[in-house]
Amino acid sequence: MPTVILTGPPVPGSPLQDELRSLGFDVRPAAGPEDTATALAGVPPQERVAVVDSAFVGHPHALRLALTDPRFDACAVTGAFAVQAGAREALDKAAALAPAGGGPYADRLAAAVESAGTTVQRPELGSLVAAVPEGEAERSEALAAVAAVDDEAVRLRSAVKSRDGFFTTFFISPYSRYIARWCARRGLTPNQVTTASLITALVAAGCAATGERWGYVTAGVLLLVSFVLDCTDGQLARYSLQYSTMGAWLDATFDRAKEYSFYAGLALGAARSGDDVWALALGSMILMTCRHVVDFSFNEANHDATANTSPTAALSGRLDSVGWTVWVRRMIILPIGERWAMIAVLTAVTTPRTVFYALLAGCAFGALYTTAGRVLRSVTRKAGGTPSGSWGRTDRAARALADLADSGVLAWTGYPRPTKRPDRAAPWLALGVSVLMTGAALTRDFGDPWLIGTAAAYALFAGAAVSAPLKGPLDWLIPPLFRFGEYVTVLVLAAKSDVPGALPAAFGLVAAVAYHHYDTVYRIRGGSGAPPHWLVRTTGGHEGRVLLTVVLATVLARDAFPVALTAMAVFVALVVLVESIRFWVSSGAPAVHDEGEPA
Repeated sequence: MPTVILTGPPVPGSPLQDELRSLGFDVRPAAGPEDTATALAGVPPQERVAVVDSAFVGHPHALRLALTDPRFDACAVTGAFAVQAGAREALDKAAALAPAGGGPYADRLAAAVESAGTTVQRPELGSLVAAVPEGEAERSEALAAVAAVDDEAVRLRSAVKSRDGFFTTFFISPYSRYIARWCARRGLTPNQVTTASLITALVAAGCAATGERWGYVTAGVLLLVSFVLDCTDGQLARYSLQYSTMGAWLDATFDRAKEYSFYAGLALGAARSGDDVWALALGSMILMTCRHVVDFSFNEANHDATANTSPTAALSGRLDSVGWTVWVRRMIILPIGERWAMIAVLTAVTTPRTVFYALLAGCAFGALYTTAGRVLRSVTRKAGGTPSGSWGRTDRAARALADLADSGVLAWTGYPRPTKRPDRAAPWLALGVSVLMTGAALTRDFGDPWLIGTAAAYALFAGAAVSAPLKGPLDWLIPPLFRFGEYVTVLVLAAKSDVPGALPAAFGLVAAVAYHHYDTVYRIRGGSGAPPHWLVRTTGGHEGRVLLTVVLATVLARDAFPVALTAMAVFVALVVLVESIRFWVSSGAPAVHDEGEPA
């Protein structure tokens, strides 16, 4: 059980102790610094412990933010300081030295811990109050400030992400936040709500797979219910500060599993009506995944960069200052809320083919719009910005891009790669080999032996593209270009085989590989680095999988090709899922909740 050490003489009539107990803390009084050090010694080092000034006046949610957030080893607001096991040694040392000076003792401890090198998180309180008043006059003012602000209203408002799409902001969040509070008051966890959202989406996919109108209508309704629950799980996590490693993994992967499973359900439903749309379903999944990889790569390339001074960035900033343009720019890229609403409505009233046509058109426009803007930002950006590379690219960013590339060549030869100046030719080389591979697959007959040579050239030159640190202005395009080359090659070969089951098997293979790529992204986002090299070696890297797929298409009979694709899909899924689950349930996984849901 977490412990709060309450320092200083008790204040008559103060509700502080009751509030701390309501947050789940065991409250122990301490008269002064020496008593605090003694009380700390009695708390097991693996437990959360906090020091709070007994004169503290503030909102319960301010205390909750400072004392219960599991994402930070040390966290503080005025008059309250809490640490987890990772910062416990620093707290014990600071308490033993009994830091002198003015102000609340909890604040002095936090300053001492921070000056010793431990990062102390200080949450933004906004209108919430956290103070340690001196004298009755200041205390009365602080109590009046607390009474003037509705703690619960602030808590509900802060449960909603600050940046969301138009549909989510105005049609979902106004009531989903109350569902989140209802769940919190009944002891439900975000992981349970996330799982309910997944199950609902899978049932929706099953209804779509019936191929009947009632099934399509039911599927559309259930897909919207699933999205409401998808918003609720994050709001519940923020409302109750229930962040966890398992939650990070579930939230990071289930959205894609839900959406792509629904694509498969639509394709199965269309097949029952005699319409084969598996190629459209696979194309939609490829487009969506490549679009997300563009987002991830660009963000990682600029994670540690200095401010962008390009004219494009300046124009974007000016547009953001005009309220209505913000919503228009968010809507036209078809973010997840608008996208799921469109899919749900079109599923209910039209056909799966129409759904995929609309999805491909809308997402293609959004992808072109965002990618073009990011390219312009990159090429017009002024060079310099960091000592480690031009264009503001750091060693961390270059390593993240190399990991996102999922290159088997790098995994087989090992790190580090040779260090030299950024190479502007790298993205053009990646573009050239990806176009060469997909173009050959499109123009050559299925099983043409020349495709093996093309795939070998793809592997060779793809390795050359990432042979130097990726610090060029457009090197963030390399991972999505490799995703395009691999995924489209699988799609084209499956379509050209012209045998039953090939496209569904290709859908399964791309889905398994895409999961691996999303898993890589969220590990990097959490600060834990990419998956181990052995996993990339075992799954072949993108160029290894392309080469194997081409070889199988060449040497096997057409009827055997779907079986081979299925075997590849099962192998990749098993290896990647086992390693992913092992990582995300381990103590080393980041306790975060995704706040940057891709569009």
